[in-house]
Amino acid sequence: MIKLTKRVSGIAPSMTLAMSAKSAEMKAAGENVINFGVGEPDFITPANIIDAAKDAMDKGYTKYVAAAGLPALKKAVCEKFAADNGLDYNPSQIVISNGGKHAILNAVAAVVEEGDEVIIPSPYWLTYPEVVRFFGGVPVYVQTSRANGFKLTPEQLEAAITPKTAMLIFNSPCNPTGTVYSEEEIKALAAVCEKHELCVLSDEMYEKLVYDGLKHYSIAQVSPKMKELTIIVNGVSKSYAMTGWRLGYLAAAEHVAKSIGSFQSHATSNVNTITQYAALAALTGDQQSVSDMAKAFAERRINMMRILDGYKSMGLDYVKPEGAFYVMLICDKFFGKSINGKKIQGSMDFAMELLANQKVAATPGICFGDDECIRLSYALSMPEIEEGLKRIKDFCLSLS
Repeated sequence: MIKLTKRVSGIAPSMTLAMSAKSAEMKAAGENVINFGVGEPDFITPANIIDAAKDAMDKGYTKYVAAAGLPALKKAVCEKFAADNGLDYNPSQIVISNGGKHAILNAVAAVVEEGDEVIIPSPYWLTYPEVVRFFGGVPVYVQTSRANGFKLTPEQLEAAITPKTAMLIFNSPCNPTGTVYSEEEIKALAAVCEKHELCVLSDEMYEKLVYDGLKHYSIAQVSPKMKELTIIVNGVSKSYAMTGWRLGYLAAAEHVAKSIGSFQSHATSNVNTITQYAALAALTGDQQSVSDMAKAFAERRINMMRILDGYKSMGLDYVKPEGAFYVMLICDKFFGKSINGKKIQGSMDFAMELLANQKVAATPGICFGDDECIRLSYALSMPEIEEGLKRIKDFCLSLS
Protein backbone atom coordinates (compact mmCIF):
# COMPACT_ATOMS: atom_id res chain seq x y z
CA MET A 1 0.00 0.00 0.00
CA ILE A 2 1.27 3.48 -0.89
CA LYS A 3 1.78 5.62 2.20
CA LEU A 4 0.27 9.09 1.89
CA THR A 5 1.96 12.23 3.13
CA LYS A 6 0.58 14.24 6.02
CA ARG A 7 0.08 17.09 3.54
CA VAL A 8 -2.67 15.33 1.59
CA SER A 9 -4.03 12.81 4.09
CA GLY A 10 -5.16 15.58 6.43
CA ILE A 11 -7.10 17.56 3.84
CA ALA A 12 -10.89 17.42 4.11
CA PRO A 13 -12.84 17.27 0.84
CA SER A 14 -14.87 20.35 -0.13
CA MET A 15 -18.30 19.96 1.46
CA THR A 16 -19.84 22.40 -1.00
CA LEU A 17 -18.73 20.25 -3.92
CA ALA A 18 -19.72 17.08 -2.04
CA MET A 19 -23.25 18.37 -1.44
CA SER A 20 -23.53 19.43 -5.09
CA ALA A 21 -22.36 15.99 -6.21
CA LYS A 22 -24.91 14.28 -3.96
CA SER A 23 -27.64 16.59 -5.24
CA ALA A 24 -26.68 15.84 -8.85
CA GLU A 25 -26.71 12.11 -8.11
CA MET A 26 -30.22 12.33 -6.69
CA LYS A 27 -31.40 14.43 -9.63
CA ALA A 28 -29.96 11.88 -12.05
CA ALA A 29 -32.03 9.25 -10.26
CA GLY A 30 -35.15 11.26 -11.03
CA GLU A 31 -35.58 12.98 -7.67
CA ASN A 32 -36.73 16.60 -7.54
CA VAL A 33 -33.84 18.12 -5.62
CA ILE A 34 -33.39 21.85 -5.01
CA ASN A 35 -29.74 22.71 -4.55
CA PHE A 36 -28.98 25.74 -2.36
CA GLY A 37 -25.46 24.44 -1.82
CA VAL A 38 -23.79 25.31 -5.09
CA GLY A 39 -21.67 28.46 -5.28
CA GLU A 40 -22.01 29.30 -8.95
CA PRO A 41 -24.29 31.46 -11.08
CA ASP A 42 -27.09 29.60 -12.81
CA PHE A 43 -26.60 31.71 -15.94
CA ILE A 44 -24.91 30.57 -19.14
CA THR A 45 -21.58 32.21 -19.93
CA PRO A 46 -22.31 35.30 -22.08
CA ALA A 47 -22.26 34.69 -25.83
CA ASN A 48 -19.40 37.07 -26.62
CA ILE A 49 -17.13 35.10 -24.28
CA ILE A 50 -18.09 31.75 -25.80
CA ASP A 51 -17.58 33.20 -29.28
CA ALA A 52 -14.10 34.40 -28.31
CA ALA A 53 -13.17 30.87 -27.22
CA LYS A 54 -14.44 29.44 -30.51
CA ASP A 55 -12.55 32.07 -32.44
CA ALA A 56 -9.34 31.28 -30.54
CA MET A 57 -9.65 27.62 -31.46
CA ASP A 58 -10.42 28.42 -35.09
CA LYS A 59 -7.30 30.60 -35.26
CA GLY A 60 -5.16 27.87 -33.76
CA TYR A 61 -4.49 29.58 -30.44
CA THR A 62 -4.10 26.20 -28.78
CA LYS A 63 -0.41 26.26 -27.84
CA TYR A 64 1.53 27.02 -24.69
CA VAL A 65 1.76 30.63 -23.56
CA ALA A 66 3.79 32.20 -20.75
CA ALA A 67 3.23 30.35 -17.46
CA ALA A 68 2.07 33.48 -15.63
CA GLY A 69 -0.45 34.34 -18.31
CA LEU A 70 -1.18 35.66 -21.78
CA PRO A 71 0.37 39.16 -22.03
CA ALA A 72 -2.81 40.68 -23.47
CA LEU A 73 -4.87 39.20 -20.62
CA LYS A 74 -2.46 40.45 -17.96
CA LYS A 75 -2.69 43.91 -19.52
CA ALA A 76 -6.50 43.69 -19.43
CA VAL A 77 -6.38 42.72 -15.74
CA CYS A 78 -4.22 45.79 -15.05
CA GLU A 79 -6.76 47.95 -16.88
CA LYS A 80 -9.56 46.39 -14.82
CA PHE A 81 -7.76 47.22 -11.56
CA ALA A 82 -7.21 50.82 -12.72
CA ALA A 83 -10.82 51.32 -13.83
CA ASP A 84 -12.61 49.50 -11.00
CA ASN A 85 -10.29 49.96 -8.03
CA GLY A 86 -8.05 52.92 -8.80
CA LEU A 87 -5.01 50.63 -8.49
CA ASP A 88 -1.99 50.88 -10.76
CA TYR A 89 -0.36 47.52 -11.53
CA ASN A 90 2.11 46.45 -14.20
CA PRO A 91 1.59 43.18 -16.10
CA SER A 92 4.67 41.82 -14.31
CA GLN A 93 2.65 42.05 -11.06
CA ILE A 94 -0.17 39.85 -12.39
CA VAL A 95 -0.35 36.05 -12.39
CA ILE A 96 -3.16 34.25 -14.23
CA SER A 97 -4.11 31.03 -12.44
CA ASN A 98 -6.40 28.01 -12.75
CA GLY A 99 -9.28 29.59 -10.84
CA GLY A 100 -9.42 31.62 -7.64
CA LYS A 101 -8.58 28.58 -5.52
CA HIS A 102 -5.32 28.17 -7.39
CA ALA A 103 -4.49 31.85 -6.91
CA ILE A 104 -5.08 31.48 -3.16
CA LEU A 105 -2.89 28.37 -3.04
CA ASN A 106 -0.16 30.26 -4.91
CA ALA A 107 -0.33 33.20 -2.50
CA VAL A 108 -0.15 31.05 0.61
CA ALA A 109 2.70 29.00 -0.89
CA ALA A 110 4.66 32.20 -1.44
CA VAL A 111 4.23 33.71 2.02
CA VAL A 112 3.50 31.04 4.65
CA GLU A 113 6.34 29.00 6.17
CA GLU A 114 6.01 25.91 8.34
CA GLY A 115 4.58 26.97 11.71
CA ASP A 116 3.46 30.42 10.57
CA GLU A 117 0.07 31.62 11.78
CA VAL A 118 -2.61 32.84 9.39
CA ILE A 119 -5.52 34.85 10.76
CA ILE A 120 -8.89 33.82 9.30
CA PRO A 121 -12.08 35.63 10.35
CA SER A 122 -14.90 33.16 11.01
CA PRO A 123 -17.26 32.31 9.30
CA TYR A 124 -14.81 31.71 6.46
CA TRP A 125 -14.69 30.07 3.06
CA LEU A 126 -13.87 26.46 3.77
CA THR A 127 -10.85 26.27 1.45
CA TYR A 128 -8.76 28.85 3.34
CA PRO A 129 -7.72 26.72 6.34
CA GLU A 130 -7.13 23.62 4.22
CA VAL A 131 -4.64 25.47 2.01
CA VAL A 132 -2.93 27.02 5.04
CA ARG A 133 -2.51 23.62 6.70
CA PHE A 134 -1.25 22.07 3.46
CA PHE A 135 1.75 24.40 3.54
CA GLY A 136 2.38 23.81 7.24
CA GLY A 137 0.70 26.98 8.43
CA VAL A 138 -1.55 27.28 11.47
CA PRO A 139 -5.04 28.74 10.95
CA VAL A 140 -5.96 31.20 13.71
CA TYR A 141 -9.71 31.71 13.69
CA VAL A 142 -11.23 34.96 14.92
CA GLN A 143 -14.93 34.53 15.63
CA THR A 144 -16.95 37.47 14.36
CA SER A 145 -20.31 38.51 15.76
CA ARG A 146 -23.76 38.30 14.19
CA ALA A 147 -24.59 41.54 15.96
CA ASN A 148 -21.73 43.16 14.06
CA GLY A 149 -22.74 41.66 10.72
CA PHE A 150 -19.99 39.01 10.88
CA LYS A 151 -17.29 41.69 10.58
CA LEU A 152 -13.74 41.48 11.93
CA THR A 153 -12.91 44.48 14.13
CA PRO A 154 -9.51 46.19 14.42
CA GLU A 155 -9.43 45.22 18.10
CA GLN A 156 -9.97 41.55 17.27
CA LEU A 157 -7.28 41.68 14.60
CA GLU A 158 -4.78 43.34 16.94
CA ALA A 159 -5.45 40.75 19.64
CA ALA A 160 -4.90 37.86 17.22
CA ILE A 161 -1.49 39.00 15.97
CA THR A 162 1.57 37.26 17.42
CA PRO A 163 5.24 37.12 16.41
CA LYS A 164 4.32 34.04 14.34
CA THR A 165 1.60 35.78 12.31
CA ALA A 166 2.42 35.81 8.59
CA MET A 167 -0.87 36.64 6.90
CA LEU A 168 -4.46 37.79 7.26
CA ILE A 169 -6.96 36.28 4.85
CA PHE A 170 -9.61 38.91 4.19
CA ASN A 171 -12.75 38.39 2.11
CA SER A 172 -15.16 41.19 1.14
CA PRO A 173 -17.79 40.62 -0.19
CA CYS A 174 -17.66 37.50 1.93
CA ASN A 175 -18.48 33.91 1.17
CA PRO A 176 -20.38 32.55 3.14
CA THR A 177 -21.89 35.50 5.03
CA GLY A 178 -22.46 38.11 2.31
CA THR A 179 -20.68 40.66 4.51
CA VAL A 180 -19.37 43.80 2.78
CA TYR A 181 -16.91 46.00 4.67
CA SER A 182 -17.18 49.78 4.28
CA GLU A 183 -14.22 51.92 3.26
CA GLU A 184 -13.93 53.22 6.83
CA GLU A 185 -13.94 49.70 8.30
CA ILE A 186 -11.28 48.55 5.86
CA LYS A 187 -9.08 51.56 6.59
CA ALA A 188 -9.27 50.75 10.31
CA LEU A 189 -8.15 47.16 9.66
CA ALA A 190 -5.43 48.38 7.31
CA ALA A 191 -3.98 50.59 10.04
CA VAL A 192 -3.39 47.48 12.16
CA CYS A 193 -1.88 45.60 9.20
CA GLU A 194 0.47 48.48 8.37
CA LYS A 195 1.56 48.75 12.00
CA HIS A 196 2.60 45.09 12.03
CA GLU A 197 3.78 44.88 8.38
CA LEU A 198 1.19 42.12 7.96
CA CYS A 199 0.59 40.56 4.56
CA VAL A 200 -3.07 40.48 3.53
CA LEU A 201 -4.52 37.97 1.09
CA SER A 202 -7.58 39.89 -0.10
CA ASP A 203 -10.14 37.63 -1.79
CA GLU A 204 -12.28 39.93 -3.94
CA MET A 205 -13.95 37.33 -6.13
CA TYR A 206 -17.45 38.74 -5.50
CA GLU A 207 -16.61 42.43 -5.95
CA LYS A 208 -19.23 42.95 -8.68
CA LEU A 209 -22.01 41.59 -6.44
CA VAL A 210 -22.80 44.27 -3.85
CA TYR A 211 -26.24 45.62 -3.02
CA ASP A 212 -28.19 48.45 -1.35
CA GLY A 213 -26.02 51.11 -2.98
CA LEU A 214 -22.85 49.84 -1.32
CA LYS A 215 -19.51 49.93 -3.13
CA HIS A 216 -16.68 47.45 -3.08
CA TYR A 217 -13.46 48.89 -1.65
CA SER A 218 -10.17 47.02 -1.82
CA ILE A 219 -7.82 47.10 1.15
CA ALA A 220 -5.01 47.67 -1.36
CA GLN A 221 -6.54 51.09 -2.10
CA VAL A 222 -5.83 52.40 1.40
CA SER A 223 -2.22 53.47 0.83
CA PRO A 224 0.90 52.63 -1.20
CA LYS A 225 2.22 50.71 1.81
CA MET A 226 -0.98 48.68 2.12
CA LYS A 227 -0.92 47.94 -1.59
CA GLU A 228 2.63 46.58 -1.18
CA LEU A 229 1.44 44.33 1.68
CA THR A 230 -1.62 43.02 -0.19
CA ILE A 231 -2.07 40.11 -2.57
CA ILE A 232 -5.41 40.55 -4.34
CA VAL A 233 -7.16 37.43 -5.61
CA ASN A 234 -9.96 37.76 -8.14
CA GLY A 235 -11.26 36.03 -11.25
CA VAL A 236 -14.00 35.65 -13.82
CA SER A 237 -15.97 32.77 -12.29
CA LYS A 238 -18.70 34.62 -10.41
CA SER A 239 -19.05 37.91 -12.30
CA TYR A 240 -19.10 36.36 -15.76
CA ALA A 241 -20.70 32.97 -15.02
CA MET A 242 -17.45 31.22 -15.94
CA THR A 243 -17.01 28.81 -13.02
CA GLY A 244 -16.19 25.82 -15.21
CA TRP A 245 -13.68 27.73 -17.34
CA ARG A 246 -11.28 27.83 -14.36
CA LEU A 247 -9.52 31.17 -14.48
CA GLY A 248 -8.49 33.39 -11.62
CA TYR A 249 -5.77 35.96 -11.18
CA LEU A 250 -3.78 37.72 -8.51
CA ALA A 251 -2.01 41.04 -8.20
CA ALA A 252 0.94 41.51 -5.87
CA ALA A 253 4.23 43.27 -5.33
CA GLU A 254 6.55 42.49 -8.22
CA HIS A 255 8.91 40.21 -6.31
CA VAL A 256 5.94 38.22 -4.99
CA ALA A 257 4.33 37.86 -8.41
CA LYS A 258 7.66 36.83 -9.95
CA SER A 259 8.14 34.05 -7.39
CA ILE A 260 4.57 32.86 -7.77
CA GLY A 261 4.97 32.81 -11.55
CA SER A 262 8.08 30.64 -11.18
CA PHE A 263 6.25 28.27 -8.83
CA GLN A 264 3.31 28.01 -11.21
CA SER A 265 5.63 27.32 -14.14
CA HIS A 266 6.53 24.04 -12.47
CA ALA A 267 3.12 23.27 -10.96
CA THR A 268 0.75 23.76 -13.91
CA SER A 269 2.43 25.79 -16.66
CA ASN A 270 -0.09 28.19 -18.17
CA VAL A 271 -3.83 28.24 -17.67
CA ASN A 272 -5.82 26.71 -20.55
CA THR A 273 -4.94 29.00 -23.45
CA ILE A 274 -8.46 29.05 -24.90
CA THR A 275 -9.90 30.02 -21.51
CA GLN A 276 -7.46 32.93 -21.37
CA TYR A 277 -8.75 34.29 -24.68
CA ALA A 278 -12.30 33.88 -23.36
CA ALA A 279 -11.39 35.78 -20.19
CA LEU A 280 -9.82 38.52 -22.29
CA ALA A 281 -13.14 38.95 -24.06
CA ALA A 282 -14.92 38.96 -20.70
CA LEU A 283 -12.79 41.76 -19.26
CA THR A 284 -12.60 43.92 -22.39
CA GLY A 285 -16.06 43.35 -23.87
CA ASP A 286 -19.51 44.74 -23.15
CA GLN A 287 -20.16 44.57 -19.39
CA GLN A 288 -23.97 44.63 -19.64
CA SER A 289 -24.23 40.92 -18.85
CA VAL A 290 -22.41 41.52 -15.57
CA SER A 291 -24.90 44.22 -14.63
CA ASP A 292 -27.84 42.05 -15.68
CA MET A 293 -26.70 39.11 -13.56
CA ALA A 294 -26.01 41.36 -10.57
CA LYS A 295 -29.51 42.82 -10.92
CA ALA A 296 -31.04 39.33 -10.99
CA PHE A 297 -29.12 38.32 -7.86
CA ALA A 298 -30.25 41.51 -6.13
CA GLU A 299 -33.90 40.72 -6.88
CA ARG A 300 -33.55 37.14 -5.67
CA ARG A 301 -31.87 38.36 -2.50
CA ILE A 302 -34.76 40.70 -1.73
CA ASN A 303 -37.32 37.95 -2.33
CA MET A 304 -35.38 35.42 -0.25
CA MET A 305 -35.13 37.84 2.68
CA ARG A 306 -38.84 38.64 2.39
CA ILE A 307 -39.72 34.97 2.69
CA LEU A 308 -37.23 34.34 5.50
CA ASP A 309 -38.58 37.32 7.44
CA GLY A 310 -41.84 35.40 7.64
CA TYR A 311 -40.04 32.44 9.20
CA LYS A 312 -38.48 34.33 12.10
CA SER A 313 -41.45 33.69 14.36
CA MET A 314 -40.89 29.93 14.07
CA GLY A 315 -37.23 30.15 15.07
CA LEU A 316 -35.31 30.62 11.83
CA ASP A 317 -33.19 33.76 11.47
CA TYR A 318 -30.45 35.23 9.29
CA VAL A 319 -27.97 38.09 9.08
CA LYS A 320 -28.75 40.41 6.18
CA PRO A 321 -26.25 39.76 3.35
CA GLU A 322 -24.89 42.82 1.57
CA GLY A 323 -22.96 41.09 -1.20
CA ALA A 324 -22.10 37.81 -2.98
CA PHE A 325 -25.10 35.43 -3.35
CA TYR A 326 -25.39 33.64 -0.01
CA VAL A 327 -27.43 33.78 3.17
CA MET A 328 -26.34 32.20 6.45
CA LEU A 329 -29.59 30.77 7.81
CA ILE A 330 -29.47 30.45 11.60
CA CYS A 331 -31.19 27.20 12.51
CA ASP A 332 -29.78 26.30 15.94
CA LYS A 333 -33.23 26.67 17.57
CA PHE A 334 -34.05 23.28 16.01
CA PHE A 335 -31.04 21.44 17.37
CA GLY A 336 -32.05 18.79 19.87
CA LYS A 337 -35.25 18.03 17.98
CA SER A 338 -35.76 14.80 16.04
CA ILE A 339 -37.14 13.41 12.80
CA ASN A 340 -37.77 9.71 12.18
CA GLY A 341 -35.91 8.93 15.38
CA LYS A 342 -32.85 10.93 14.31
CA LYS A 343 -31.83 13.77 16.65
CA ILE A 344 -30.52 16.96 15.05
CA GLN A 345 -27.30 17.78 16.91
CA GLY A 346 -25.71 20.38 14.66
CA SER A 347 -25.63 21.93 11.22
CA MET A 348 -24.33 18.74 9.57
CA ASP A 349 -27.28 16.72 10.88
CA PHE A 350 -29.66 19.50 9.90
CA ALA A 351 -28.33 19.63 6.33
CA MET A 352 -28.22 15.85 5.86
CA GLU A 353 -31.75 15.29 7.18
CA LEU A 354 -33.03 18.24 5.14
CA LEU A 355 -31.65 16.58 2.02
CA ALA A 356 -32.97 13.13 2.96
CA ASN A 357 -36.46 14.25 3.95
CA GLN A 358 -37.19 17.29 1.79
CA LYS A 359 -34.70 16.89 -1.06
CA VAL A 360 -33.12 20.27 -0.36
CA ALA A 361 -29.32 20.56 -0.49
CA ALA A 362 -27.63 23.19 1.68
CA THR A 363 -24.12 23.48 3.07
CA PRO A 364 -23.72 22.93 6.83
CA GLY A 365 -22.31 25.95 8.62
CA ILE A 366 -19.74 23.87 10.47
CA CYS A 367 -17.78 23.81 7.18
CA PHE A 368 -17.45 27.60 7.49
CA GLY A 369 -16.74 27.72 11.21
CA ASP A 370 -20.32 28.37 12.41
CA ASP A 371 -22.18 25.24 13.46
CA GLU A 372 -25.41 27.12 14.18
CA CYS A 373 -26.13 27.93 10.52
CA ILE A 374 -26.53 26.48 7.07
CA ARG A 375 -25.48 28.39 3.97
CA LEU A 376 -28.08 28.99 1.28
CA SER A 377 -27.14 30.24 -2.18
CA TYR A 378 -29.58 32.37 -4.13
CA ALA A 379 -27.78 31.64 -7.41
CA LEU A 380 -30.79 29.67 -8.62
CA SER A 381 -34.15 30.58 -10.13
CA MET A 382 -36.80 32.35 -8.09
CA PRO A 383 -39.31 29.49 -8.40
CA GLU A 384 -36.65 27.12 -7.06
CA ILE A 385 -35.85 29.51 -4.22
CA GLU A 386 -39.50 29.80 -3.25
CA GLU A 387 -40.10 26.05 -3.37
CA GLY A 388 -36.85 25.30 -1.57
CA LEU A 389 -37.60 27.73 1.26
CA LYS A 390 -41.08 26.25 1.63
CA ARG A 391 -39.51 22.80 1.99
CA ILE A 392 -37.12 24.13 4.64
CA LYS A 393 -40.08 25.52 6.53
CA ASP A 394 -41.93 22.20 6.24
CA PHE A 395 -38.84 20.37 7.45
CA CYS A 396 -38.54 22.55 10.54
CA LEU A 397 -42.23 22.11 11.33
CA SER A 398 -41.84 18.34 11.05
CA LEU A 399 -39.18 18.24 13.79
CA SER A 400 -40.35 17.28 17.26
